Amino acid sequence: MLTLDDFDFDLPGELIAQHPTGERTASRLLQVKGSALADQRFSALPGLLAAGDLLVFNDTRVIRARLVGRKESGGQIEVLIERIVDSRHAVAQIRASKSPKAGSRIVLEEAICLIVEGRSGEHGEFFALQLADDSAERGADEGDLWTLIERHGRLPLPPYITHPAGVDDEARYQTVFARHPGAVAAPTAGLHFDAALLAQIAQCGVEVAWLTLHVGAGTFQPVRVHHVAEHRMHAERFAIPQATIAAIARTRARGGKIVAVGTTSLRALEAAAQRGELRAGPAETDIFITPGYEFRVVDRLITNFHLPRSTLLMLVSAFAGVDAIRCAYRHAIAERYRFFSYGDAMLLTRGSA
Repeated sequence: MLTLDDFDFDLPGELIAQHPTGERTASRLLQVKGSALADQRFSALPGLLAAGDLLVFNDTRVIRARLVGRKESGGQIEVLIERIVDSRHAVAQIRASKSPKAGSRIVLEEAICLIVEGRSGEHGEFFALQLADDSAERGADEGDLWTLIERHGRLPLPPYITHPAGVDDEARYQTVFARHPGAVAAPTAGLHFDAALLAQIAQCGVEVAWLTLHVGAGTFQPVRVHHVAEHRMHAERFAIPQATIAAIARTRARGGKIVAVGTTSLRALEAAAQRGELRAGPAETDIFITPGYEFRVVDRLITNFHLPRSTLLMLVSAFAGVDAIRCAYRHAIAERYRFFSYGDAMLLTRGSA
């Protein structure tokens, strides 16, 4: 039985990338196929793909989900939106010296008044929030939660990035193809692409397709159980257009490979195929991919390097093989690759492919 210890490793703190590279495509790329490793530059990606392959991107857009403020009692509070449910309701993580009680009010960024409806989530780790009817009287601009949060919120950089979000982060912690707002963390494999690289990929005869999975704050939640099989994932929303389903069918018919750009794209595709046939449309998934999982859709995966003991490390271990990932991570640390959201990338081939 797999335990957290099977997915642990020592990472020197200085390898955690605090800032992006000067250019999006300037990062390094470790090509991994079983025990074979090759050091590349990300700009070399078009040459590592074949005409007829399909890249599937996540076009979610990061919202300004971090807000600070105060409780009615005056205590300081920090909120990280997990998801905006509708124009008046949201689910969020809250940090405060004392958790707010159900029915109490919080005022964020001196502009947004919310009512705490109560705890939410399987372990009560989130709070359900509602926009107060008199929010405008408390200083909020007119508009719904989407508008208010985008106007007054702050970019939610991951907890391992130690500086406050600046101007550079506003641009670089967002993919160049981000379209549909709703994520509170970037699909970081997509951060390596710029318009010129996308054009070069198209010129090489590689097709592209899109889906949307809104990454939730739960992506940074630690695994709190020792035995991996006992962990439960937070549900995330996704939508796959019919055009993407058709592109996958064309790629299969011509013998091309399905290349997921990021674990979020992979999770959405595999979740949509859990009942056999790949299905288009909106859905939610709490799929938990660990070694032993049988992949139905994705042949290759572009992804960054992930945190020790994380569900994403378990996912890539399932995809490429536990031994292959351990070998790749040892190599990456020895060769001083940069880790996590602003770090370098890997191109993985599925273990059985």
